[in-house]
Amino acid sequence: MDCNDIKDWKELLTESDQETLAQLLDSTKKHKCAFMHGEDVKVAQLWCALIEMKREMNKLGEIVTKVEGPFLSIVEMGEVEKRKTIDRLVREVLKPEPDQEDATKKLVDSLMKF
Repeated sequence: MDCNDIKDWKELLTESDQETLAQLLDSTKKHKCAFMHGEDVKVAQLWCALIEMKREMNKLGEIVTKVEGPFLSIVEMGEVEKRKTIDRLVREVLKPEPDQEDATKKLVDSLMKF
C-alpha cells in the first residue's frame, strides 16, 4: 500500500490499533457536551480521551494493589520452600560435617540466587 494513495491516516494503522482508537474515541462520547464547547473541539476530545485513559490506569492500579500482597506472599512461600529443598539436597549430596555448617549455609545462600 502506497502512503500517498491513503486518504485517511487511520488506514495506515493495524486493524487492532484502528479498533483500539475507535474504542478510545467512543469512550469520549460521555464528555461530548464538554469537548464540543472547547476552542478546538478535536484537541478537547483528545484531552477527554486522556481522561478516560487515566481513569483506566487508575482502575488497573487499584487491581494491582489488591493482588500485590497475596502474590508477594506466594512468592515468599515459594522462596522458603526453595531454600528448604536446596538445603536438603546439599546435605544429601555433600553430607557436610557439623563443623562445616557455615560453609553449607553459604553454599545454600549462593544457590538461592539462581
